Amino acid sequence: MTRAPREIETLIDLMARLPGLGPRSARRAVLHLIANRGNLLAPLAGAMEAVALSARECLNCGNVSTADICLICDDESRATGQICVVEDVADLWAMERAGVFKGRYHVLGGTLSALDAVGPGDLRIPRLIDRLVTENVGEVILALPATVDGQTTAHYIADEVGDRAQVTSLAQGVPVGGELDYLDEGTIGAALRARGRL
Repeated sequence: MTRAPREIETLIDLMARLPGLGPRSARRAVLHLIANRGNLLAPLAGAMEAVALSARECLNCGNVSTADICLICDDESRATGQICVVEDVADLWAMERAGVFKGRYHVLGGTLSALDAVGPGDLRIPRLIDRLVTENVGEVILALPATVDGQTTAHYIADEVGDRAQVTSLAQGVPVGGELDYLDEGTIGAALRARGRL
């Protein structure tokens, strides 16, 4: 079997480490990039180099930025007194895509997990507590996963916040357009417990 040159094999191996890409899909992606090196590979390499040099975590909230303070934290119109706590940056970006939250965020960098030895000191919980005072926060919205670790983290944060701010969480239950027959028992139970008046 003919192998590709070492440089190309190295690129394939690196691409295969990306989420959602295995060795075969990485090979196809690399071949596509090489076939379009003028209008795709070269600009991609330049963009990756620029991001490698400039990307960093926001010192305030943990969002990905190219400055010490991200655009959301730097935007005074978002100083609404609300902080939405998320597990990771992907969750923050999902909330931003929805376009309904106009406050600021706090990225924990994970959830508490006894199994993986992740404790409060491993997350950005102390920084969140500091922000309650410095940013005059009135509400902490917990947008954490509906998993055991996510709920454990939510309860821990609620205890840490105490009476310094109101603590709320995202509603859980039946998604828009969802049919009961396709939902698991946990989702149906959560939806029933969170029911409200029409």
